[in-house]
Amino acid sequence: MEERRLLSIVELGGYPDFAPIYRALGYAPVKVHSMRKAQAWLKRNQPAVVVAEFHFDPELRDRMGNIESLSAALQRYAPGARVILFIDPGHRGRLEPVRKRCSIFGALDYPVDEQALRGLLEQAAGE
Repeated sequence: MEERRLLSIVELGGYPDFAPIYRALGYAPVKVHSMRKAQAWLKRNQPAVVVAEFHFDPELRDRMGNIESLSAALQRYAPGARVILFIDPGHRGRLEPVRKRCSIFGALDYPVDEQALRGLLEQAAGE
């Protein structure tokens, strides 16, 4: 059986380490702490799932948030990867324009509900 890799990008944190859940569902998790490190990792690896934090930065002129650069790397190196985002409920409105340009499998509000995360990961594994 081929190993299903899961890339976890934890830039801000402030929530539990979900690695035990990832492993229990058959994923081999890898954690990085910056989008730059994630992009470097993606050049050498193809994850089944990417879990990342969505944060909107009004200072960015050419992008709506941190996910657009991730999406570009995924399109190039791992086009089949499913992206699950953790998001501040107040930024949900900012996510919708990003969804039009980036393939987002699911988004979970903070605080992240573990059962909802499990459900998305099981759904991603079944596709």
